[in-house]
Parts: sequence; structure tokens; C-alpha cells
Amino acid sequence: MQDIMGASSASVPDNWISSTSYVDSDHPAVKEFLTRAVVGAEQASETEKAIRLFNSVRDDIRYDPYQISFVKEDYHASYVADLPAAYCVPKAILLTACLRAIGIPAGVGFADVKNHLNSPKLSAIMETDLFAYHGYVALKLNRQTFKVTPTFNKDLCERFGVKAIDFDGTSDALFHEYDSGSRKHMEYVKDRGIFENPPMDDILVDLGEVYPKLKDIKSKAANQALDADFAA
Repeated sequence: MQDIMGASSASVPDNWISSTSYVDSDHPAVKEFLTRAVVGAEQASETEKAIRLFNSVRDDIRYDPYQISFVKEDYHASYVADLPAAYCVPKAILLTACLRAIGIPAGVGFADVKNHLNSPKLSAIMETDLFAYHGYVALKLNRQTFKVTPTFNKDLCERFGVKAIDFDGTSDALFHEYDSGSRKHMEYVKDRGIFENPPMDDILVDLGEVYPKLKDIKSKAANQALDADFAA
């Protein structure tokens, strides 16, 4: 895993602090989310604020893989900021926007991962155990680039017997290779790079080709039933 996702394999440019079309860090909705996340810690260090933002995106927006959207407008950080649930890519975009809003250089990264604990129902819909374009965040603190994934909320981790991912500001915070029962959990297969502004048009085309059944289901507006099933 280190060969693909090691912190030393890429660095975030210092000028990645500006708002972009998807990482719209100057939008009021992003700033409101940021304010809630750091309330009471306005005078804290950048590292402490980054940890708070990571925790807020991880836990305040619950993870739901059925929330995948093939509509590019759904990936603006300002849209994600008001969602009760999302999957990895929107959550990564939101965290990136919040970090930039406080002056921390950050980018959205993508990697293909295998989920060895995928549920049978989700596997049947995806028709594979490969999660293409898993979204993560690369951020720069104290001249170091860290890679973090604020995907799985703590409550979900407890239900699945997986230790929640924590970011301490000194090392990467990536998926665990094994669960609490020593079963193979996540495997990073391919790193697709880090972007100042994620190329969502191309990504959504690729996802539609990788998951045609899921795209067909989403096009038939079956999302509400899927979401209720996953929540249960």
C-alpha cells in the first residue's frame, strides 16, 4: 500500500489554496460548515483546525455508497456541505474546500481500492469489488504532504467492526488493510493522482462504464429505496 499511497509519492503545491469550480471554498455554504466545525477553536493552530475539519466531514456527513451521483453539479463542495450523507468523492471535495478556506493547501486525490468486506447486495449492484476513483484528500501541513480519507463515519465503523480512521496531523490517515478480526479489509490498487480541481466530467463517464448497473438504477430514481436499505 505504501508504494501507491505513500505521502512521499506526491506533494501538494503551495498555491493550491484558491477556490475552483468544484472546490468552491469561497462559497457561503462551505464557510458555514467550516464555522460549525471549528467553533470554539478559532484561535487554534492550522493543524488543530485541520483535525477538526477532518472529524467533521467524517462524522457529520455519514457515509453512504448508494449516494453516488452521475450528475456533475452534485459534486460542488457548496452542495455537499448541506448533505446528511454522501460517499467518498463528495466528502473529499468538501474537506479540500474547507482546508483551503483557512489557507491550507489541499487537493482531491483518487485511487482504485478493493473492498474485501463489501456487502453481497452492494457487490451485486456494482458487479465488482473494485471501488474506482475512491476520493481522498492530500493536504500540506508544516512542509509535509499528508493523505487522508474522511470517508467512514465512526458509527458505521463500529457497526462493521472496523477501527475508525483518525488524523493526528503528523501522519497519513488512510483505509486500514485489516479489520478488527484480522480479515483483509481495504487494498489500494492504483493511485490516479491529485487534482487542484477534480475532472468530474471524465470521472463520471468512467464510473458509468465501470458500474453500468448502478448507473441504470440511479437513472430510474431508485435512490431513496437504496439509501433506506443501507441505513438499515
